[in-house]
Amino acid sequence: MKASVNPWTTSSVTLALAGMIIAGIGLYFIALRPPLLPEDVRYINLSAAELEAIGPRLAMWLTQVFRVLGGYALATGVLLVALAITAFRARHPVAVAGALIGGASSIGLMSVVNFTIGSDFRWPLFACALVWAVSLIAYGLESSNRSQTKEPIS
Repeated sequence: MKASVNPWTTSSVTLALAGMIIAGIGLYFIALRPPLLPEDVRYINLSAAELEAIGPRLAMWLTQVFRVLGGYALATGVLLVALAITAFRARHPVAVAGALIGGASSIGLMSVVNFTIGSDFRWPLFACALVWAVSLIAYGLESSNRSQTKEPIS
């Protein structure tokens, strides 16, 4: 007997996309992000002399910090993709709670913090957070549509 397969819905596709974006951000932090971006230097407001004095040690430390952050972002993204493909797509109620909490504490928080610090990346990160939010909105709309189209049991 073959198990029934739930169709790909807008919510599951957009959650998988959000997971891929977050995983990509993680890979960027692991492999490509420099220790200090120009916006970081502006935010910490150090003089050139102060930065030169601590720069090399700070850069070594921040490289490790961003590798760890990247690993967590990569893991979160991979887990969101897995969630989208399995429990979210199968409409398990706990899956929407996982998607909500996971997205809010990852890309949602990252977006808020980037607005707080005036990051050059605030709008692209906000766009990424919107993809995640659209998946949750679509899930709610799909659930509403399903409950309206079900026939009453006689």
